[in-house]
Amino acid sequence: MASASRHRKRRKLKSEINVVPYIDVMLVLLIIFMVTAPMLNLGVDIDLPESDAKSISLDSEPVLVSIARDGTMYLTLGDEKREPIEMAELGNKVAAFVRQNPKVPVLVGGDHSIDYGKVYEIMVVLQQAGVPRVGLMSQPAGEKKAR
Repeated sequence: MASASRHRKRRKLKSEINVVPYIDVMLVLLIIFMVTAPMLNLGVDIDLPESDAKSISLDSEPVLVSIARDGTMYLTLGDEKREPIEMAELGNKVAAFVRQNPKVPVLVGGDHSIDYGKVYEIMVVLQQAGVPRVGLMSQPAGEKKAR
């Protein structure tokens, strides 16, 4: 009997990671992100005034200052994400960006229902920040946004 136990093969230990639970977790997260991504509202709904002006072609991403219907201001510096901003911070941020990129276009777009004085105030702040030219955004005549 002792000889029979000596001839048995010993099992080798496997040192493999079981990845099946990780795949399950990944698929659940994928489904969650696929469902929630369309619900994220990353833009701001601005109803620009209509105009028959010609559109301009831009060589680089412009600096955009947007004013929503409720008066909230948003700043988009080139390729960066749109962020809410206060009037006090606007001049400093735009001045620093324009110093690094002197040929970058600066555009202001406001909802057609806001007070023109707010747009004028922003243009004054941008001028004091050292922006040589400021453009106003509009929507081509006859093109209404779908709501």
